[in-house]
Amino acid sequence: MTCQGVSNGVRRDRAIIFPVALVRPRLNDYHGLTFTQDQVDFAIPFVDEDIPFYVDPFLLWKSPSQQDNALHTAVVASFNNIGQLGVKGMEEDSIRTLIKLSECPEVGLGSARDKQGKRIGEKTAADIIELFRRIPEITSGGLGHIEEIQLLVDQISKDRVSDIVCSLIKSFLIDFTIDQCRRLGIPTALLELEVFDYQKQTFISERTTLPVNPKNQLPIVLVPKRWLRYVPWINYDDYFENAFATDQAKRERVEVLTFNRHNYGLIREYIRQKELLQADCVNDPLFKPIPVISAKRKFEEIKQLATGRGEGADRRYEELMCQLLASVFYPQLDFADMQSRTESNVLIRDLVFYNSRGMDFLREIFEKYGSYQLVFELKNVSTIEREHINQLNRYLSEELGRFGVLVTRRPLSRAMFQNTIGLWSGQRRCILALADDDIEFMVELFESRQRLPIEVVKKLYIEFTRACPS
Repeated sequence: MTCQGVSNGVRRDRAIIFPVALVRPRLNDYHGLTFTQDQVDFAIPFVDEDIPFYVDPFLLWKSPSQQDNALHTAVVASFNNIGQLGVKGMEEDSIRTLIKLSECPEVGLGSARDKQGKRIGEKTAADIIELFRRIPEITSGGLGHIEEIQLLVDQISKDRVSDIVCSLIKSFLIDFTIDQCRRLGIPTALLELEVFDYQKQTFISERTTLPVNPKNQLPIVLVPKRWLRYVPWINYDDYFENAFATDQAKRERVEVLTFNRHNYGLIREYIRQKELLQADCVNDPLFKPIPVISAKRKFEEIKQLATGRGEGADRRYEELMCQLLASVFYPQLDFADMQSRTESNVLIRDLVFYNSRGMDFLREIFEKYGSYQLVFELKNVSTIEREHINQLNRYLSEELGRFGVLVTRRPLSRAMFQNTIGLWSGQRRCILALADDDIEFMVELFESRQRLPIEVVKKLYIEFTRACPS
């Protein structure tokens, strides 16, 4: 499939077949689409795992958007209606509906490593319906916020609330996804899936066009990132710490939930307080660079670290450099992962970035060296030796393209630089070295905002290419 053109500053290159060795591959990586997370309004889905965020319905409730408010109203009204029907002779139907609502795999949110979550059981669904039978305030007026069920029913937590909300608004999310796919050139396929119908108050089958997961061909639904939080505004841990009676603090979760069902007024007061503090509830960014002052402090600590492994210096170097580089390269490069591997009984830490190809330099790296992702190997050593270069070279030849960066304390010696030139001459591989001086310059650019820190890597690349034989 070919995706070409430019929309809203996003470059689209010809889609190609990507290697299976990508680290935490995303949907756009598989289709050769070069937008970054910062450029789009949705959370870019991973192919192999869920995104560790959740839809927070409170953000819909407090949103200045009437559309978001209407969605929240529809979610709460539908959920209350399902509960009311359950106590009016339609309990089996309501239980089946609640079980279906409890898992929404198309959105790929949560903590599942294999994107395969589980639905709630019949007992948990029945416990939800029981709320509408046993708690007078809910019987007469229903729930004001769907998140309240976390505080009343066991086996219900933030991931379950998020899935229920997504299931109830899936029709809207499908429309949102179709619009984003059209604008950005994301390939779609005609398929069939179940959506909740507000008029019929049940699930119906719908045929539509959506992107599919290239690994399992299952549909993908995109979610606006403005609704996402690590932890919902209304949640059990916050309630237990800030609203639950102190003399009950040692009770187990099940005991607390039982207490809450018999003292529902405490829940209502907690919700009222959370509504009063709504201005503090904002979505969590999918990636947040560290502040400039933190970047400078981290680099100062790096400069003070001894080389080698003594007293954990190597691990501290890795931790600091990971935080620093992930921030200074953003948003030109999205951070993928910190990868561990063992080679010849040596622990090696690699920082892996998605190659967005949003700059001419990054596009050239992709076109010349086949680098779908960029690998930065961390070496807290005083001198880079031939074996360090050969280790990275063997790694690159096996997996992620033929371009890599050694992040180390001092520049390469003339002999080692010539070694990298030799690798280019014989194998067309490019290995650069970022030393402390380069990192310091990047931190200065990060602070001044006059140039992009990644241009330091570009400068090293230009110097490398000029030294290569023509």
